[in-house]
Amino acid sequence: MVTNEEGRSIGINEIFVDEYRITIHQDSTSNSQEISENERQWLHTLEKRRGDIGSMQKPKIQKVPKMHREIEANVRCYEPLVVSIGPFHHGKPELQLMEKRKELLVIQFADQDCIKERPEGVLPWLSTNSVSIDVLYKKVKNIMPSARECYDDELIKKYSHEEFAQMMLLDGCFILQYFHCIVTGNYKELKMKSHDIAFIRRDLFLLENQLPFEVLQVLMNCKFKNNEGLGMIKKFISSAHTKPTPPRGFIQGIKDFFLDLFGDTQKVMSFLGKICGEEGPPFTKQESMKNRLPAHLLELLKTHLIDPNAFSEGGCYLRGEWCSYRSAMELRRAGIRFRPGKSRRLSEVKFTSFHCSALLTLPPITVDDSTKSEFLNLVAYEACPDTPDDFGITSYLTLMDSLIDHAGDVKELRSKGILLNFLGSDQEVADLFNEIARDLVPNPHAYVDVKDKIEKHYYSKSKIWIAEWKNTHFTSPWTVLAFIAALFVIGLEVTSTFLAGIQTYYTVHPKGS
Repeated sequence: MVTNEEGRSIGINEIFVDEYRITIHQDSTSNSQEISENERQWLHTLEKRRGDIGSMQKPKIQKVPKMHREIEANVRCYEPLVVSIGPFHHGKPELQLMEKRKELLVIQFADQDCIKERPEGVLPWLSTNSVSIDVLYKKVKNIMPSARECYDDELIKKYSHEEFAQMMLLDGCFILQYFHCIVTGNYKELKMKSHDIAFIRRDLFLLENQLPFEVLQVLMNCKFKNNEGLGMIKKFISSAHTKPTPPRGFIQGIKDFFLDLFGDTQKVMSFLGKICGEEGPPFTKQESMKNRLPAHLLELLKTHLIDPNAFSEGGCYLRGEWCSYRSAMELRRAGIRFRPGKSRRLSEVKFTSFHCSALLTLPPITVDDSTKSEFLNLVAYEACPDTPDDFGITSYLTLMDSLIDHAGDVKELRSKGILLNFLGSDQEVADLFNEIARDLVPNPHAYVDVKDKIEKHYYSKSKIWIAEWKNTHFTSPWTVLAFIAALFVIGLEVTSTFLAGIQTYYTVHPKGS
């Protein structure tokens, strides 16, 4: 018999039971710490990934993320209609007709020479050299190891190095010759129907229809002088996003100058700095990106539409304030007017506040049949894991979605020259922006100053009261004229009463007395 510290007697069976339990617990613990061979291999693989942290890997040409492809209404927007570029859609039966056209355009591209006589109406500003197809192929084949790294291994493993090089040559020459014919106005040389020319323009800016830009760069170095090849591509992109601006009068031009100057603090400081002889701003992120080639044409399009410095901060953060979104008609009723900006960059959105009203400046944009496909592919590109974390296009679309609810909002923006509608009815444009922006999450830093100023404008009761009074009583020019006439009549009455009072005073109190 054994006695414990509390004085209770403990049987011998209880001691052995406790010891037995302890022994089992120790055995189970030792067994749980053993690592199997599969686990060791997994841990070894995990350790290998240490080198990937912070490493500068080449961005790959990605597939459209699954969450975007699952929306059935948008599936066709990611698929090429007439031409396949790269390995994603290569070999599809419905795209074989254009494969034969590629061979003809490769020959045209190689034989193109600026010395040759050009047809009437063709612009001769591009300096090109005649180069043999052999030379072009050798140049492309030399960069094949680097070009293959731009695609996932599972996607291109079925292509030999020779097949892959041939595909890169055909697609690269096809793209550049297409751009050359469009930019110089030599459409007839393409020998295509007008609708095929339009569809090719759409297909070249699909996420899954991209070619490594270094392939285009090698081919352009063989053909063009003084970096004119890149200028040709940029001219093609800008021409597709440009519309003629309406002429402005002299007085309106002066008003716009002062609005642009004094409505933007940064421009004021820059203007004063030039007067004082100060140096310009330091080296910026945008200037540093000029030395780096874009990954593909879709990235080049995005940098044309969004300033890389506009939304420099990425990620997510929480703010104390809550900015509600209001449509264009609501903003108009609150005294906020709209004006098209001079820049077509979608990041150039400004808000200028005055004593009794405000002005929201938005970039003008053309809406047509290719707009939905272009925006959706840009959004899909921003959602890829190895792209810059700015979500500029996504943020712009969510902003426009907040401004556009119904056809009346489109009409308001269209009447101000911000939307150029080549799609159809105003309701179709409203539906387009509402569908594209569904389930999109913008960059929280995007347009944050503009949103804050709009919110402050709504909190100003005096501005809202003046706007409501103006909208109620001055809905047409006739009411304005009637108000001016009434003020004129009242002014005459007051003046006549004042003069009559003076006359009565001098009658009662003559000067002599």
